[in-house]
Amino acid sequence: MEAANSAAAPLAESIAIMARLRGPDGCPWDREQTFDSIKRHTLEEIYEVFDAIERRAWPELKDELGDLLLQVLFYAQMASEAGYFTLQDVASNLNAKLVRRHPHIFGDVVASDSADVLRNWEQIKRSEKKASANSQSSMLDEIPRSMPAVLEAAKLGSRAAKVGFDWPSADGLFDKLQEEIGELKAELAPSPGAASPSAIEAELGDLLFTAVNLARHLKVDPESALRAANAKFRRRFAAMESAAGGTDALAASTPSELDILWNQAKNAVSEPPRP
Repeated sequence: MEAANSAAAPLAESIAIMARLRGPDGCPWDREQTFDSIKRHTLEEIYEVFDAIERRAWPELKDELGDLLLQVLFYAQMASEAGYFTLQDVASNLNAKLVRRHPHIFGDVVASDSADVLRNWEQIKRSEKKASANSQSSMLDEIPRSMPAVLEAAKLGSRAAKVGFDWPSADGLFDKLQEEIGELKAELAPSPGAASPSAIEAELGDLLFTAVNLARHLKVDPESALRAANAKFRRRFAAMESAAGGTDALAASTPSELDILWNQAKNAVSEPPRP
């Protein structure tokens, strides 16, 4: 409670600053913004938060979380001006949801482990959806289609698993992965008619979707895994450029020389430890 009290004054000041920026004598840029115009900034801030966490850059994370909070204040201020809701409504709704979805803390429900907690959470969410006048026709409808595709695939697989539609273990997914690779190869195999780009895209999509579900079974966040692989590729490619004497020299290298440089980079670049 002490932490909440100490945060109240700075948060109230942030709310007042946001209101002034959007006010009649406020900042022209801030006053011109709409829900649609700042959406891309929100997405950028989320990725910057992810980046700071992955780099364990805690001072930067503090700043990035502030930038993300600014997005919440911005949306709430615009909603208040339009008469939709206020920031107080947002906080009250969140508080009620947290209490409602943690009956093992605020009620008499027993949850012996995190699996019980997640099971209760999903049951309560389903009950809330049924009680809503605008309930979706499918349990998957609540997963936004605008999500990054990797995250959406992980959410879809996880949600379907809630009703038992899932592979029993990761072993089946390894087999499925090989099956999808075979189907993609079949599309690319020489034939009288060239494979259609849409068919190739569909098979590659199935392969990626299966890989994401394999990550879920292995309890690996696919987005984090891919971001880590991207970062590793950046480090190794930079080492190749350095060893070759620059980007131009690298571009002039033969395929066999590039293979040698890549193998040298793999051996030379150590991976950063993760706390």
